[in-house]
Amino acid sequence: MTPIRILLADDHALLLEGLRSMLDAEPDLQVVATATSGEQALDLVRRDKPDVVVLDIELDGMNGLAVLQRIRAESLPVRVLVLTAYSDGASVRGALEGGADGFALKTEPPQQTIASIRQVNRGQLVFPNAAKRWLLGRNTPSDPDKLTEREAAVLALVAEGVTNAEIARQLRVSENTVKFHLQNLYTKLGVSNRTEAAAHFLRDRAHRR
Repeated sequence: MTPIRILLADDHALLLEGLRSMLDAEPDLQVVATATSGEQALDLVRRDKPDVVVLDIELDGMNGLAVLQRIRAESLPVRVLVLTAYSDGASVRGALEGGADGFALKTEPPQQTIASIRQVNRGQLVFPNAAKRWLLGRNTPSDPDKLTEREAAVLALVAEGVTNAEIARQLRVSENTVKFHLQNLYTKLGVSNRTEAAAHFLRDRAHRR
């Protein structure tokens, strides 16, 4: 079995080494490099071509979200799991908008981090339940006017019949990010699929005219 090749980026050297030891103890995981600064992390992604980057938001120099944006802008073929101590909405949304494949908290048990790495490598979108509830706004009434700029852009493309892959390409985000935006806007619009969302968009546009 070929191990999942991982790059770790964190500005705390002690935490970095602890995480490396934990991951290297797993037979299907291999840490190929570590970085403490954003610039170093980006250089190592280009050089070593890991399968997954485990990326802290707080890094020396360029922060993790800026690194994430550069990775996506350069279309580097790597999954990105943001691992941070920050569970606030701005951090979660920043990771999602930047095209992260997952978001995990340092406060979660180590085995949860390991599971998140494996899930992200398989192409699954990983976010803590608390973050999902915040992003999806399940406790708020349906209100199309509360769509974010990115959600509105996704909805407009859905109404044109554009595929998720093409939406991801046009908006320069991952396909998983597009799926997450779709879940979010479905909830806000009170619909359950692309067809209903597109119909809602077209009705709303006709009404506004």
